[in-house]
Amino acid sequence: MKILVSALEHSANIHLKSLKKELSSEVEFVGIFDSELGNSIVDLRSLAIMGFVDAIKKLRYFFKLNTQMAELAKDVDKVLLIDSSGFNLPLAKKIKKKYPDKEIIYYILPQAWAWKKKRIPVLERTIDHLASILPFEKDYYSKNAPITYVGHPLLDIISKFKEELNPEIKRVAFMPGSRKGEIRKLMPIFKEVAKKLDIKATIIIPKHFTKEDINELYGNLSGFKIAHNPYETLYEADFAFICSGTATLEAALIGVPFVLTYIAKPLDYFIASRLVKLSHIGLSNIMFTQFNKRDLHPEFIQEEVTVDNLIKAYENYDRSTFLSDSKSLRAYLKHGSSKTVAKIIENKSNQ
Repeated sequence: MKILVSALEHSANIHLKSLKKELSSEVEFVGIFDSELGNSIVDLRSLAIMGFVDAIKKLRYFFKLNTQMAELAKDVDKVLLIDSSGFNLPLAKKIKKKYPDKEIIYYILPQAWAWKKKRIPVLERTIDHLASILPFEKDYYSKNAPITYVGHPLLDIISKFKEELNPEIKRVAFMPGSRKGEIRKLMPIFKEVAKKLDIKATIIIPKHFTKEDINELYGNLSGFKIAHNPYETLYEADFAFICSGTATLEAALIGVPFVLTYIAKPLDYFIASRLVKLSHIGLSNIMFTQFNKRDLHPEFIQEEVTVDNLIKAYENYDRSTFLSDSKSLRAYLKHGSSKTVAKIIENKSNQ
């Protein structure tokens, strides 16, 4: 079976690797994905963008890539789209128009429930299998929508969860993200926080960064231990300061108490704040408030991301309550998703 895969983000490829382990060895991927999974038509590093402004600059490139992917759809058995709605939804519409009988599976759906709810009818008409990773998501779709809650993919790849916390905080992890703009904005603040806490500090750096990247983005890291394995590092940490993104949900599931920090470009934040009608930006907070009427963790956004605010949040944190809430969140998500999605792809499911 040949599958056209569109997985542009690093996080999407982590889940794609778990999914491939559950698929038959006869399944072949073509399209956009991590080079470890086969011959991708593009280097994923060329697709890294942060916010609306960067996306606009690369529009022509993405239009060309979208057309190339639609042409590849002709010779595949099925299409698998993962996350990245700005690219994948237009691609799905293009493929469905050109090849109406081509089966399209969308895994990790566009967050249409948060913004652009008009996309939901489009998704229902265009996608043959909507594989949802959020238990509440299907409530926003019609009763006859081809949507299934398949479980959450992070529960496929996180192998260790905290059952108890150290009485004292001895190790603190700092995770300023994977995009260069995020790192540049957060590192000066994180360095000052680490200095004031005067504690064993670990900085988590993406594996693919070169020494030149690290020197340019992070500067002097003499006060930090450098780590590249986020799950192991977060599991061993007693506390963490994390840039908004998938890493915050990873930390929540692992059970390490943390503070979310987010600094976007002013124009990006202005646009997003008017498009997205949410009380939180952290996915773990969004999910936790579905069954609890309080936050799971603190969030600091834009000018709120100050050394004083982060230190105060650290000093006043109720870590025991957080750990209990973390276990509740894992129970809410139930299980991983790779096996279920593999069954959908290979028609071994009743979905």
